[in-house]
Amino acid sequence: MSVNSFLLFALASLVLNITPGNDMIYVASRSAGQGIKAGIVSAFGIMAGCMVHIVAAVAGLSAIISKSATAFDIIKYLGAAYLIYLGIKSLLNKKSSFQLAEKIESISYKKIFWQGVITNVLNPKVALFFLAFLPPFIDINAPHPQWQILFLGIWFDCSGTLVNIIVAILFGRMGNWLARSPRYVRMQEKITGLLLIALGIKVALTSKK
Repeated sequence: MSVNSFLLFALASLVLNITPGNDMIYVASRSAGQGIKAGIVSAFGIMAGCMVHIVAAVAGLSAIISKSATAFDIIKYLGAAYLIYLGIKSLLNKKSSFQLAEKIESISYKKIFWQGVITNVLNPKVALFFLAFLPPFIDINAPHPQWQILFLGIWFDCSGTLVNIIVAILFGRMGNWLARSPRYVRMQEKITGLLLIALGIKVALTSKK
């Protein structure tokens, strides 16, 4: 894996991780409803659950690489198209607030952790995401590409966890104000949308060997 490929992946990971999704909304809701520590614990639960999908992606993509380089290339271009799709979706999104849970039951930190794990593991979209997102950044001509997949997956997971911890701190201190700020929500959607489209185009143009 070249340095440029890794830096591009790191940027794409950051952009995707700051894009609000079910995991971020869960962390924000838990933090706003039960405090910063609860939000941080839920972030680590999501991190642990994400590792299950990473291991599955390593096994699945490694099997595809060993059988057909052409099939893997097709997945790479689908991954680039997926980034562009997410970008267009963000640009067209007209929501003006994050839908946080208004009433959330206070539970133990142990239950919060495992709730985060289960929520992530049972989400099939996460598995599909890794299969679509990782291939454009992998060099299958290098020895042992499975280690590249594992490394990128762990980097994405750690990056996402850091973002979720920051979200937990922000929403734990500001309550629901940030979630209901139309200006913040719309600005975030437009910026991430443009970046995702640019990254998708970049990946598509540079994925040819």
